[in-house]
Amino acid sequence: MQAVLDAVGERLMTADESRIRIPEICEATGVNYGSVYHHFGSREGVIDAAYHQMFAKLADEDVAVLQRVSVSSQSLDEYLVSMQGLIGTFASSDERRARRALRARIVAASITRRQLRELIGETQSRLTTELGQIVEYGQEKGWLNRNLSAHAIAVLIQVLLIGRTLDDVSTTPIDNAEWETSMGILLVVILNHA
Repeated sequence: MQAVLDAVGERLMTADESRIRIPEICEATGVNYGSVYHHFGSREGVIDAAYHQMFAKLADEDVAVLQRVSVSSQSLDEYLVSMQGLIGTFASSDERRARRALRARIVAASITRRQLRELIGETQSRLTTELGQIVEYGQEKGWLNRNLSAHAIAVLIQVLLIGRTLDDVSTTPIDNAEWETSMGILLVVILNHA
């Protein structure tokens, strides 16, 4: 079934989900049509599972990057420089823009699909918890403000990372340099010594 999820996910990256045909997926993967429906229940079940896999992968990759920066930093200055670099990378690249758009697309699809909402809801909760643990590490080091809860900072980080999707579709989006400067200022707010 992993081959089916990968094939559906690959198609979702380049086409609207209305163009996904399970018989074509079965032919491409060599998986029996009946097995797909037995395992996933429906065409929508396959698509929801593929969306969930994509959502979890994106979330896990972001957590891993933030974890590496947090653990590898030896001082507040090093932490700040590393985080500002991440903000720049997360905000500016075409790859990050595509990642933000994909996560937003999956969340939007979940609004009217209960099963998908439950799947990504569990992943989102886990992601926030893991980010909160990274924040707690920074708070224990004295790098992050303890007046804000780790949970609140974790949510704020996600708002900053994903929220730019709204501006991405604007006809007059904010310049990357201005965005990075603004995010740097917000980062200082959550620093302990702000």
